[in-house]
Amino acid sequence: MATVLTAPEQRVLLRNIDWQTYEGLLAAHCDSSAPRFTYDRGLLEIMSPAAEHEKAKDLVVLVVNVWAEELGLDIAGFGSTTFQRKDLERGFEPDACFYVRSVERVRAKTKLDLAVDPPPDLVIEIGITSPSIDKLRLYAAVGVPEVWRYNGKRVATLKLEGPDYIEREESEALSGLSGAIVSRFLEEAITLPRPEWLRQLRKEAVMSNK
Repeated sequence: MATVLTAPEQRVLLRNIDWQTYEGLLAAHCDSSAPRFTYDRGLLEIMSPAAEHEKAKDLVVLVVNVWAEELGLDIAGFGSTTFQRKDLERGFEPDACFYVRSVERVRAKTKLDLAVDPPPDLVIEIGITSPSIDKLRLYAAVGVPEVWRYNGKRVATLKLEGPDYIEREESEALSGLSGAIVSRFLEEAITLPRPEWLRQLRKEAVMSNK
């Protein structure tokens, strides 16, 4: 049985899918940026992002990179890399992800294995429509310490505490940066020219960390 949700993002949820089928789909699409696959113990979500989704993702990624640069933070972005834990029967492709505290452990790597490598320190999740799979539980299962979730209106910065994510005002991965600040810059990107937007973002980063 498949459940289909339409625009602005297209999502298909398949049930009773085994791990081998999931891995086969990943292999068949290994050179494609879409669709994206999320697997959780027999449930498989296939998502094709729309323009609104990708635009928001690129803006959030830019905020992270500029903020880290102004703080002098050494970070590594791994985009929508496929992460898998066969022993947990879980796999995901985040909209974007970053290593901050664990950057030294993955800097030289071109392939990551969650059986030996740490999970990303920060995952970006753009959810213009509601996902069919509870991705927060999936991220918690593999130990992602921080998730930023954008629902089309605001960014929530979520910290893993025990088995659950709790919303916090400020990011732990990027000092001085809050969900409110990221949300504001996403709104301002609609009206401000890119050079002015970037100047304002850099100024905010400097002021927030004095």
